[in-house]
Amino acid sequence: SSGINAEWPLRPGETAYSKFAHPDIAPIVSLKSGINIMELFHGKTWSFKDLALSCIGQFLQYFLNRDNKHVTILVGTTGDTGSAAIEAVRGLTSVDMIVMYPDGRVSEVQERQMISVVDDNVHVFNVEGTADDIDIFIKPCFLDTEFAGEHNLCSINSINWARIMIQMVHYFHAYLQLCDEDCSDEVQIIIPTGACGNVTSGIVAKNMGLPIKLVCAVNSNDIVHRMLSDGVFSVGESLPTIAPAMDVQIPYNMERIWYLVSDRDTELVSDLMKQFEKSNSVSLPPTLLDQLRQTITQSCVVPDQDIRESLKKVWDEEAYLLCPHTATGVHLHHHHSSASPQKSVVLATASVMKFEKAVLEAGVVFPEFEKVSELMKSEIRCLNMRKGENWESILRLKIEEISHNVLKR
Repeated sequence: SSGINAEWPLRPGETAYSKFAHPDIAPIVSLKSGINIMELFHGKTWSFKDLALSCIGQFLQYFLNRDNKHVTILVGTTGDTGSAAIEAVRGLTSVDMIVMYPDGRVSEVQERQMISVVDDNVHVFNVEGTADDIDIFIKPCFLDTEFAGEHNLCSINSINWARIMIQMVHYFHAYLQLCDEDCSDEVQIIIPTGACGNVTSGIVAKNMGLPIKLVCAVNSNDIVHRMLSDGVFSVGESLPTIAPAMDVQIPYNMERIWYLVSDRDTELVSDLMKQFEKSNSVSLPPTLLDQLRQTITQSCVVPDQDIRESLKKVWDEEAYLLCPHTATGVHLHHHHSSASPQKSVVLATASVMKFEKAVLEAGVVFPEFEKVSELMKSEIRCLNMRKGENWESILRLKIEEISHNVLKR
């Protein structure tokens, strides 16, 4: 069999989640104001990405060691994916990982979590561009099937199906914690989103029959909200915000979402993507737009000032600290949720420990975290990609260097 067999001593979740800081892994906190917050940030790098990537690290270790294979993983990150992916594979002999993050567009703690890892199989680049710029030069490496095959390239971003699959569990867990005893009611799940990987997981869970209502909060990089509002999927200016993991103007999971809501109409999705890739804009057919609106029933844009206000409001009223991404979801709950008594939960995607600047800008005192203090003292190592250089060429050379070194082992 090509799958996992009884020889594997532990189920992947048992190993992956053994180092999580909370015994419930993803607890739900109910605040006095009635807001429910599902804390998805109790993993090693304080982000919801740990939940899926910890398992994927176990999958990779099992299959690659069993088959005596090596892969090189390419990761473009807005902050959280990079550190979580690194933590999942650091030190593995069967995996090398190249992580690229946009200079000045991640928090200081997010950056330090990546560049403080000095394991030989981890290679981190600071790129003088945006997250979307990084995706643009990674994509040709995968589309060059001969090159990708020769060097065993792999992705661990939310384009990786295993991440979508594991993240589906968030939705079932949230629903079962909040629903009535007979599981007959609907639960609204508020999702702070950027590349739409978490949204995609929610749609799959909904398609499986889970009675949930999906709503999305975005920051000023508002392509998802604009698409749902006017039916045009078009790239806008990439804006740096205090919720950097959501600073995405080309959510690469949208192709998947169109596929899922259109009853798997591959011809339609292919045509739309061809149009979009030509002009960075495409108008959606009315039927598809209606299907999207039935699936993602609401969205809102939360600019930085509203993020700060939500952060401060919850601290002042509840003595609870939000990360800026979670604050977008709380803002939606406060200002845009329907008046129905429907149960609702905000997905808290990262720990506030990573976002001191945003907390201080909101007028809230930032507490001292011992884990952060220790991290900031760590040794660092980083490579650079600067404007004017051929970033795709630099990436390909690094991939070739890794493959050469693997052959010498």
